[in-house]
Order: sequence, then structure tokens, then C-alpha cells
Amino acid sequence: MGTPLQGVAPGHARRRRVILVICDGLGDEWLSASHTPALMALRERSMAATAHRAVFPSVTRVSAASIATGCHPGRHGLEGNQMALFEAGRLTVHNAGAPGFRATMRRATGQTLKTPTIAQRVASHGGQVAFSNVSPGAAYFLDPEHFGTVFHRSGSFGPAGVPIEGRAHLDVSHDLAGDATMTARFCTEVIAAGDAAVGILWLANPDLTLHHHAPGSQEHLNALHAVDDMVARVAGAVRANGERDDTLLLVGSDHGHETIGASVHIGDWLARQGLESALREGRVAVASQGTAALLYATAGASAQLKAVLPRMQAQAWAGSIATGAQLQSLGLSVDSHGGAALVAALDMARSESVNPHGVKGVRWMVEDGEATPEIGCGQHGGLGPQEARPFLMLSHAAIGVGQITQLTSLVDIAPTLLEFLGLKNDGMDGVPMLAFAEDPSQTA
Repeated sequence: MGTPLQGVAPGHARRRRVILVICDGLGDEWLSASHTPALMALRERSMAATAHRAVFPSVTRVSAASIATGCHPGRHGLEGNQMALFEAGRLTVHNAGAPGFRATMRRATGQTLKTPTIAQRVASHGGQVAFSNVSPGAAYFLDPEHFGTVFHRSGSFGPAGVPIEGRAHLDVSHDLAGDATMTARFCTEVIAAGDAAVGILWLANPDLTLHHHAPGSQEHLNALHAVDDMVARVAGAVRANGERDDTLLLVGSDHGHETIGASVHIGDWLARQGLESALREGRVAVASQGTAALLYATAGASAQLKAVLPRMQAQAWAGSIATGAQLQSLGLSVDSHGGAALVAALDMARSESVNPHGVKGVRWMVEDGEATPEIGCGQHGGLGPQEARPFLMLSHAAIGVGQITQLTSLVDIAPTLLEFLGLKNDGMDGVPMLAFAEDPSQTA
């Protein structure tokens, strides 16, 4: 059981709540007085996690599940934005962002996420409400079994999966304007008038903008300013509600971005190495993660796939290839699932080149066959220094101001907020960050 936060007396008249805001794709290096003045002002009165890192793959759907469970992908089971499932004796790659992917995952594996979510843990302790404007899959994996409430433009659902329809449904556009409308509703319905123990606001930007524009472009900078205004609105609503609620405000991101310099279709390359029939018959599969890829094989085809990895490593587009224990060190699982397993993870090559806006870091991208790569725009998914470095701030009077210099990641968010609420955080890969914030030896 978590201990009361220092400086806040047990039995305090105000109810405890947690508000978590995720600015999708906002890398730590873009926080500045000129680009994000409200976020910088919040940072000056918060505890900032200065060594905060993404999970791998550094993609939104995996990030959502990792934040929701406090576990790495190998534990919670959602391995990528795309992932291969073993169905009807063959590997099939699915888009985990599709609205119906949870049902597909349940049919193939017998479950969705393997570990409990925040929503499940707080269901009888005030509940969770999430507003999200990213992909449906990323939104729904915050609470895949409907313990709380999820608002999303593709469908909003209350506890037990009861549809929320009519004016109560989140009918917003998938753009900056939709983010702003969603933020306004969140401030009114969750912060000011709501009673949920946990409120989550997941903005689509600046990630959405960056997938169509270059890092450092005017469009990117405009999105940063817009998102900054939304965070200011949330922080203001939390302050205005201070007499009623004792709120821990966490504001952060899931990953950053780097520039796409070129792309390659890994499946086509594998076919040219003699694996065409294995790919066609579903014995080998490639799941794109943007600037990374997950390579799967059935037991009978695993040796064939492993045999070509040295040749893959020699390609100009290949960065590092993880197998075996290296996969586990990245937080992925090598366990067999119905006769198939994840064999390798490829992090694409990166150069220190700069894009036309002077932003360093140019990456190769893995083509997924679904959309034409937008060369010169932002991308993520791998281990690049910008894409793997999100930001996180913890704002609460009893925590104070300073820095958490201990290495932290997305999996530490769930145990932190549960400890603040006085609830169990057992069985998680992450650890509560409040102890670091309260220990002067861990701050700078």
C-alpha cells in the first residue's frame, strides 16, 4: 500500500485526485520559453523528471498500454503499433490502432492486456475517465476491458462498455481544433465538475502535425504553441479547483520525433533473401514501428529468419538488431505465442545530419505498405535520442520544485499516481517516483 505524500496530512478534507496530460510526440528538447512558455512556467513550479525515457518501440499505442499498466510491452502484451498475431496456423500483421483490434487480439490470444490497468485498479476507488484524440487503439488500450470511461471520436464508452451517445459522445475532429475542443470539455467535465480519481487527457498533437510536417517547421512550432495553450488551460483549471480537490498534476509526453531521410520495405528485402514463401505463407512476418521493426517467425521458420540477420545488419538502413536477451533488455518478450514468437527487433540507422530547419537527427523508416512514407517529416518508434526522450513534470505543493535525476520511464507513471492515491501498485515493472522527489539526495 502506498504511503501518504509528505506534507499532506492523512484524512485531509479535500479528496485526492490525479490529472495526467500527455502531449503526444512532444520531445523534451522542444520545451523552451519561446516555444512552450506555459510548460516552462509549469516546470519552474514542479518536479521535473530530467532523465525520463520512452519505452520500446517508442510508439503511441505501446506507450498508452505501458502507462496504463506500469509494465513494459513484454509484460502487458501490446508489442507495437503493428503486431503479428498467430491465427489459423499463420502469422498475420495487424494495425493495433484500429477500433476493432482489441476484439481481434482477444480472439487470437484469449485476452487483451496481460496485466491490470490503472482503470481496473481504481474502479472501486473513484474510477478513471480518459479523453483521447489519438488513434482508437491507443485510446482504448488505456482501458481495454471497460473498467472506467473512455471518450474518443470513434466511439465513447462508460463502465462495462456501455456506449456514450448523442451530445455526450466526444465528437471532435482529428486535428488541433479537435484537441482544443476536447481540452475544454476535459477541464469542465473532469476537473471542475467530475469526481473521478484519475483523469487522463491525451492530445494528438504535436505528433499528428509532425507526421505531415518537418521537425522545426512553422507548422510544428504552431502546434507547440497550441498544445502549450491547452496545457495552460488544464493547469489553470486544476488551480481553480484547489479548494475542492487535492490534485497531483502530471504533464508529459510519450516520445519525441526525428526526421525521415529515406525508407525501405523490410518484407521485400527479406523476400529477396529467400524468404518469399515464408512471408507469403505466414511463417515470417514484419511489423513496422516507424523507425523500427519487429520480426516474427513460427518455430519452423525461426532459424531461416535468424540466418539472414547478419546480412540485414550489413545494410546501410540497419542500425542495431536485438535478439534473445537483448530483446528482453528492451522490455520485449521472447516467449512463444501459439507456435510463433518475436525473433528480432530492428532499430533503423540514424545520421547526425540536419534537416532544412536545422534539426539534427535523420532516420531511415520502415515502410508498412499502408501509406506512402512522407520523407522529410517527423517519425518515431526506435531508439533515437530525440524520439526516445519524452518529458514529464509532477506538480503538487508537497512535492515541491526541483529535478528527479534518477532514470525514469513511462512505466513509472502508473505506480506513482497509485501511490499518491494510497492504492496498491504491486506487480508493475515501474516504481513510484514520489520517493525520489521527496529525497533531497535524488534531486538537483
